[in-house]
Amino acid sequence: MRITQKDLEAVVSRINRICGTPATPYSKDAEGNISPNGNISPNANCYHLDYAYSGVQLVQMSSTIGCSGVGNVLGTGHIPKSDLYNRMQAFIAGLEVTK
Repeated sequence: MRITQKDLEAVVSRINRICGTPATPYSKDAEGNISPNGNISPNANCYHLDYAYSGVQLVQMSSTIGCSGVGNVLGTGHIPKSDLYNRMQAFIAGLEVTK
């Protein structure tokens, strides 16, 4: 089975729901505007995908409010989509066991 970006995004959404973390890495201000004054802020602890080097990895936003740094959750670096899909499924299984 070929794993697509849509498949990976669905798994990341599930991880964010299980953990109770925001669904998107960044939020706009209350009016939904983007201004030169910087009305976009990072969402702490949000899981999302990072693409580079023809691969993808699962990352998590910093837990520090207002910090846009990320950490590599699975320690894999950028890997093929099918490999990441399987590892994220195992990550979900671990999360569900601890709940």
